[in-house]
Amino acid sequence: MHIAPAQAEIGMYVTAFEGSWFRHPFWRAGFLIRDEETLGRIRSSDIRAVVIDTDRGISPAADVATERSSGKDPGVIDFPPPDRRAGIDLEVERARSILRQGKALVKGLFNDARLGKLAVTGDIFLLVSEIARSVERSQLTLINMARLKSRDEYTYLHSVAVCALMINFARHLQMPEAQAHEMGVAGLLHDVGKMAMPPEILNKADRLTPHEFAAMQRHPMAGKELLTDCGDVPPVALDVALHHHERVDGAGYPFGLKGADISVAARMGAICDIYDALTSDRCYKDAWTPAEAITRMASWQGHCDPDLLFTFMQSLGIFPPGLLVRLRSNRLAIVLPNGRRASRATARAFFDARAREFLAAEDVSIAGGLNGDQVVGREEPAHWPFPDWVRLHADLMGGRYNPHLQKQRHAG
Repeated sequence: MHIAPAQAEIGMYVTAFEGSWFRHPFWRAGFLIRDEETLGRIRSSDIRAVVIDTDRGISPAADVATERSSGKDPGVIDFPPPDRRAGIDLEVERARSILRQGKALVKGLFNDARLGKLAVTGDIFLLVSEIARSVERSQLTLINMARLKSRDEYTYLHSVAVCALMINFARHLQMPEAQAHEMGVAGLLHDVGKMAMPPEILNKADRLTPHEFAAMQRHPMAGKELLTDCGDVPPVALDVALHHHERVDGAGYPFGLKGADISVAARMGAICDIYDALTSDRCYKDAWTPAEAITRMASWQGHCDPDLLFTFMQSLGIFPPGLLVRLRSNRLAIVLPNGRRASRATARAFFDARAREFLAAEDVSIAGGLNGDQVVGREEPAHWPFPDWVRLHADLMGGRYNPHLQKQRHAG
């Protein structure tokens, strides 16, 4: 049963709170209200409602129950089911609250790190849990809103954004939820070593000199040292903090590791870190669109793990224009340019992968869901009967594709 906070009484058993954990003073629900102090904290909290179990504790006052049965409701909140209540506006407000509170938490964390007294407290793990729930409710709302951070907010909200990206990424890799949560913690803490860097280097608007860049390259090691001293930090967070600037071709830092010598978590962290950096306004550059960022990242040979990068694209529903992909409908399609900054990703389906025959072109949304198709894999043109892929690719991208002509070319 949902009740207003003011209706809470000693003897009620609380199972949940309606609203963000930021707004109530308890680590977790699932307890009996036993004293006036606990009751006062609930009644004064800034939450929407308290969920109680009337089989394990007392019910609201009898007069309330009587009036409710007669059709009146003096204060008990009768919420609609969560799936109807959680509309776009509500999730945007939730995401805005998470970003606001997350910025404050990360700012405090980084300030402590700068002073040499870093402590990763329970608030950090609760923030990651709240981010994970937001991404579960609405996959991209928080991620997209985090991209809108100002240049001044970048240092702190970048960590929140990478946390959300890592959780979303981990789920698309079908990692267990506990592991996805640890990936989120790693994303939130990956850049804490920057607080050991001189502010004049960290905040410099111009290109760093070779000497300054060499100094900045020490921040992954500083981050690992800071987190190691904290004690209760998942090992994966230490790994990502230390290795998220390594590259699969060995040209990264601080150790120049290559390929499989870099953990999957660190390779994921590198992708999320780069993507958010490219799609954010920085002190020295304007943000790129998500499609621009993904296209550039895909073109950088040796920088990111290509298989993980493709899964990352799937997790966001963003792909480089011109890429040949297989759809859930077992059609092959070419990803089309995103003509408008906020438009949905679209692909031009043209080939039946099962029947191995050309089809009439159809432009479909590849965002998934009931109203679109979904990209399930990338394809190599050489594996398919396309006699002149260069011409076919140009025709598909330019809207000149003719299935009958392609059948004739294939038959010839």
